[in-house]
Formats: sequence, C-alpha cells, structure tokens
Amino acid sequence: MVLRLNDLSPAPGSRKRRKRVGRGNASGKGTYSGRGLKGQRSRAGRDYNSVFEGGAMSMMRTLPRRKGFKAPFRVHAQPINVVDLDRRFTDGDTVDADALVAAGLLRRATQRFKVLAGGEITGALHLRVERISPAAQAKIVAAGGSVEVINAENADSSGADEA
Repeated sequence: MVLRLNDLSPAPGSRKRRKRVGRGNASGKGTYSGRGLKGQRSRAGRDYNSVFEGGAMSMMRTLPRRKGFKAPFRVHAQPINVVDLDRRFTDGDTVDADALVAAGLLRRATQRFKVLAGGEITGALHLRVERISPAAQAKIVAAGGSVEVINAENADSSGADEA
C-alpha cells in the first residue's frame, strides 16, 4: 500500500475537540456554561490581569515588604576568620577543608567556606582554600604563611557569597 497525504490521520486521542460553552442545555454546558453566576469572570469579553485582586494591594507587592528579599540562587559560604585559624592551628600547619573539619570549624569537608580577615594572626600557616578575601590573604602572607587558591575557576572571590 502506498502512503498518501490524504490517508494520514492523527493518533487516536491526540486531538481533543474544544469545549463549546453557551450553546444550550443539550450540549452539557448550557445555562451558566460552567462560569457560575454573575461577576466579572462570568461575562464575555472581560479580561483582567492574573495578579489583580479587586483593587486591593496585591500579594506580589506586600510580600517583599513583609519578608524581605531573598536571592533564590544565593550560594552560602561559611565565614572563617583568621583569628579562628590562629587559635586552632600551630605554626607551619597546612589548612584545608579536612583540617577545618578536624578542628571543628566546618561540619563536613564538602561545605563551602570563605576565609575572612577578622582578627589577627601570628603563626605562619599554609592555606589551601577555594575562597579567601584579599585582606585575609594579605594578613596570612604578612605573618609568613602562604595561600594556594584551588578550584579558582568555580569559586567566586567577590563579597557576594560572604555570610
């Protein structure tokens, strides 16, 4: 059998007839046609904004005032100050995520963190971190330590992810 354009038909159930409302009671959608009684939504030709709430201040406008803005894709980084490193590590130690977990500054090694410049540091520490503030890096280098930034292409060193 040769396949022709006039022989083609859609798969059964893939095409649904549109509902013809307001065409009498015999159609199954007569009288009020599924629109209820009276009101703006029962009239033909009336269109309104989906967030319109009858003239009252909309929830969209009141919620930011009540709750504040929360960035949906914010990446939280646990802040760790250099004074915390100075208290928990001795001179010459290597500080990385595993060492911070052992010292009790992080809960798990996969947790994101950022070293900040709060406090003073006396010991020369060797840091292997993803995020560090420029001021903290300057303090560690001035104390005789070194800083190695790992995964720098994925890490954002801006202040946006500070706690």
